[in-house]
Amino acid sequence: MTDTADRFISFTKTTGDGYRKNRRSIWMCSSCAMGLWWMSFLRSIWFEGWGKNRILIFSMKKMTVLAAVFLIAAGVFAKEPVSLVRKTMKVFVDQKVISGSVTIVANKDKLLQLETVGVANLARREAMSEDHLFWIASMTKPLAGVCILMLQEEGKLSVEDAVEKHLPEFKGQWMVRERAKDRLVLERPPRPITIHGLLTHTSGLANVRSPRDESTLAELTLAASKTPLNHAPGIRWQYSNAGINTLGRIVEVLSGERFEDFLQKRILDPCGMKDTTFWPDKAQAKRVAKTYRPDENGALKEAEIYFFKSSLSNRNRTPLPAGGLFSTAGDMMRFYQMMLNGGVVDGNRLLKKKTVKELTRTQTGDIKTGFVTGMSWGLGFQVVKEPLGVTEMFSPGTYGHGGAYATQSWADPKTGLIYVMMIQRAGFSNSDNSPVRKAFQQAAADQFAR
Repeated sequence: MTDTADRFISFTKTTGDGYRKNRRSIWMCSSCAMGLWWMSFLRSIWFEGWGKNRILIFSMKKMTVLAAVFLIAAGVFAKEPVSLVRKTMKVFVDQKVISGSVTIVANKDKLLQLETVGVANLARREAMSEDHLFWIASMTKPLAGVCILMLQEEGKLSVEDAVEKHLPEFKGQWMVRERAKDRLVLERPPRPITIHGLLTHTSGLANVRSPRDESTLAELTLAASKTPLNHAPGIRWQYSNAGINTLGRIVEVLSGERFEDFLQKRILDPCGMKDTTFWPDKAQAKRVAKTYRPDENGALKEAEIYFFKSSLSNRNRTPLPAGGLFSTAGDMMRFYQMMLNGGVVDGNRLLKKKTVKELTRTQTGDIKTGFVTGMSWGLGFQVVKEPLGVTEMFSPGTYGHGGAYATQSWADPKTGLIYVMMIQRAGFSNSDNSPVRKAFQQAAADQFAR
């Protein structure tokens, strides 16, 4: 994988400036073609315009021929070059790192570029398209955070509330003081866990197994509440799917609606996210891109989505706020456009501007967080604190989230750019630090951020 990354770095160094130079050359060629056409036209008028009437007819024929030649030349010379992003993603497809991708670069108002490369299904050689759905996994988490802050705006909660205020089953929790092979020593935590701790992964809440297939959020939350905390709340960062799922249960209790219904009504429908769902219907299921991982020889082999034990369309499957959604690149673009617009979409305000700022500012102080160097955590969102490595092309304050199978969505408030990368690739040692992610983001930044 290191070789792939190295090849990409040398590739971008040689093609980044070349792309811009090619665009200038194309413009010059087109201008020359236009100039030659006008010279030929004036020549035909000068030398033939003084003849008999039939000469005028001949000139018109000549003009038609010249116009056709010009249009052909203009079409050849003015053809948009292959984008740097497309070239970059094709390298990874050709090297069988991924089967295919859908990428988007946008700003708060419009789509700037959409590229589809490779295939969504290797067995059928089904070309990747913008309509393909992907399991976005933990990219679901920011949407759960937005749901919670919507309830705060309504005065139904504060993120500083103890979780037990809204979910009494969390009263009297235990915390691990000492863990050894032959014993487990527990004690009471110095303070209860808070909603803020759940949003920032600093609660200490341990991940738990689902009590049964197709558990409800109420059942998952009850199991989490009876599991000892891994550490005292607020002192360190530890990624917790259980914490985000607990947020979903809080939404249900305080709104009186199922989490999936609240999400649909308050975010998905207003943002026009028509292909974002916990349960792809039969038509959508046919458009779900296959997941692949490398085999022992480096070839891509199909892999199952480990989260799901039943049909993708099984509506009894738990709608996990921590990672259950499927979506498209276009839908994720619309969500982040709403965020960059300060909570407004299509003229409708979903969030206050100050709420968007709270969601997307660093909330973890100096606590070291994952998954890559220089990161911090907002309220459900990852936030770039110091751009390094895979985030070096971003501005401080860029926010977003990645998914287990290497999907990524990020918004850079300083440059105004949105980056969406949809792939389905298992087996990266760190999906947030994959060479594919860095390559896409760098190519997009080189093309649009400068």
